[in-house]
Amino acid sequence: MAIDTKAIEEHIRGILLALGEDPDREGLRETPERVARMYEEIFEGMNYSNAEIARMYGKSFQAPAGQDDMVVVKDIEVFSYCEHHMALMYDMKVSVAYLPGERVLGLSKLARIADMAAKRLQLQERIGSDIAEIIQMAADTPDVAVLITANHSCMTARGIRKPSAKTVTTTFRGRFETEAFLQDRFFRMLNQQ
Repeated sequence: MAIDTKAIEEHIRGILLALGEDPDREGLRETPERVARMYEEIFEGMNYSNAEIARMYGKSFQAPAGQDDMVVVKDIEVFSYCEHHMALMYDMKVSVAYLPGERVLGLSKLARIADMAAKRLQLQERIGSDIAEIIQMAADTPDVAVLITANHSCMTARGIRKPSAKTVTTTFRGRFETEAFLQDRFFRMLNQQ
């Protein structure tokens, strides 16, 4: 699915009019085009299914002999927009872990997967689920853990206005769901410097 930037431009112009603004004044004249380009960038993940993202970032390498240990990348900074208010989810940090099989993913691929899954109109819970599913496919392993911490501007800047409120979600798949010691080890590793 391609993002229709011309339609976005028309609608942004309409929103400016609905707000009582003059979309032809100097400061707003190019705003519809700028917003359309921004949306094309920040919602890039909407152009791809989880399977397509897994193929894009599925570059893997032969796991070292005897490798059965957890791979963890923590504090991957991403942002997203909630699907309820189209409000920014910010200060978002994603930490992922997986148990490799015969192959390991390039470490940058884990960050790219997290970034692309977040570039959609989303719920934080779904971002974790999407990241886990994509890593499962890309790394060919059922065993994935995802922890996400974020601020939501729909809670901090409007509505209830609680700027210190953070949302924390976890997603566990495979052995991470059933083996508490793996969850504990994941959380201990996240707390290490």
